[in-house]
Amino acid sequence: MTHFCDPPQCLRVCVVATLDLCCPMCQPGIRALRVHLVMPFYLGGRRKSVDREAETFKEKGNAFYVKKDYSEAFNYYTKAIDASPKNASYYGNRAATLMMLSRFREALEDSQQAVRLDECFTKGHLREGKCHLSLGNAMAASRCFQKVLELDPTNTQALQEHKNAAALLEYEKMAEFGFEKRDFRKVVFCMDRALEFAGACHKFKIMKAECLALLGRYPEAQSVASDILRMDSTNADALYVRGLCLYYEDCIEKAVQFFIQALRMAPDHEKARLACRNAKALKAKKEEGNNAFKDRDYDAAYQLYSEALTIDPNNIKTNAKLYCNRATAGVKLNKREQAIEDCSSAIKLDESYIKAYLRRAQCYMDMEQYEEAVRDYEKVYHTEKTKEHKTLLKTAQLELKKSKRKDYYKVLGVNKAATEDEIKKAYRKRALMHHPDRHSGASAEVQKEEEKKFKEVGEAFTVLSDPKKKSRYDSGQDLEDDMGMGDFDANNIFKAFFGGPQNFSFESNSAPGNFFFQFG
Repeated sequence: MTHFCDPPQCLRVCVVATLDLCCPMCQPGIRALRVHLVMPFYLGGRRKSVDREAETFKEKGNAFYVKKDYSEAFNYYTKAIDASPKNASYYGNRAATLMMLSRFREALEDSQQAVRLDECFTKGHLREGKCHLSLGNAMAASRCFQKVLELDPTNTQALQEHKNAAALLEYEKMAEFGFEKRDFRKVVFCMDRALEFAGACHKFKIMKAECLALLGRYPEAQSVASDILRMDSTNADALYVRGLCLYYEDCIEKAVQFFIQALRMAPDHEKARLACRNAKALKAKKEEGNNAFKDRDYDAAYQLYSEALTIDPNNIKTNAKLYCNRATAGVKLNKREQAIEDCSSAIKLDESYIKAYLRRAQCYMDMEQYEEAVRDYEKVYHTEKTKEHKTLLKTAQLELKKSKRKDYYKVLGVNKAATEDEIKKAYRKRALMHHPDRHSGASAEVQKEEEKKFKEVGEAFTVLSDPKKKSRYDSGQDLEDDMGMGDFDANNIFKAFFGGPQNFSFESNSAPGNFFFQFG
């Protein structure tokens, strides 16, 4: 049977003939060889069929891309890649779709695969550069755009994107310099400009959020950090910023939890470690001060609050409370001027801190600085229109009104609780001290001043020795009409107090205020 079809003949027939013409006498080894030789012919046809299928998927993807149905476009470009994984344009198309879906990291991988398959694929290099730019890598983006310009020097898109990458790099440098100088507003400005080019860059968003927190713009900072955490719940930087906002809003316990979570995600996160340490130290020191105050150890409380204020100057809200607490301790230690300074420091840190205004106003009242007290109480009442605040404001306004009148207690040199006898003794002493007759030999200027004081002493005695007038005076009511100031004569008060004409006599010469007083 071997003479019918020797191996060469069998191979020749097998190559040119179909499988059913194979010689049934062929040895198993020859049949295997024949099938092996036939398969390339079969596979070549199948390859063309597969390529046509991939092209069909790509065209469908293109159609969905034009309709802006990027999810479906992505699905068909993926099918095209699965069918023909060595085609650079398919990766390029899917990269473009992923960019429209804001999935820039995946788009970057596809772009890089595209240019690996075809180093001269201009669109691939351009898309890779755009991905790098969106992700905040200006240097890598510049290299990609430079490659495009090497392949196509007139590519206007690459020229513009190259300029954008240079601008991004400049904003990044300015922001880093601003952060070192603690110019946080400048950093926020630079990051806003940078994010116009690099909208997907978490690093820039975190830097902006951190500076917003340091500027006290906590809701904005939290919003940025939360957006990142929605996309990546394990982002240590975003967890740190969330904790930082809570820390600066005096929610220290919650802040510590976020700092610990950030350190779990990134054990080497130095900022989270430092913030966690400061938060714990601040909480402990403040509680020590509060406990000392409750125990009435005001010196220790004052010292502990002072120590707490040195822990973290950036914690505005907590430090405002510490200043206010130290002011309270200062009042207990009779350090009212320092207490006013501490309240002012608290208000400077937090202009909405009502308790600091109230405490400072009370200090002003204690020091009889009524205009300042009224100003603070007005601020409080306009912010929180409560009955209590209204009463405090009216009290301060009354004291201010009273302070602008003559202080008859000071004129006589007595306090407001002086008895009737003490008022009489004070009048006797002051009336004799300032009586014009005593100063008849002095200069005209001195005589005029002493006459004025003599008259004031008489006014003071007239009011304070009369229970009704004294009550009205103490309540802040006007006494001008009751006093009859136009007809008031201090000499008559003096005569009535020291006795009738048998005990003294008044005579006056032509010079005003030149009186002669003689005891009988």
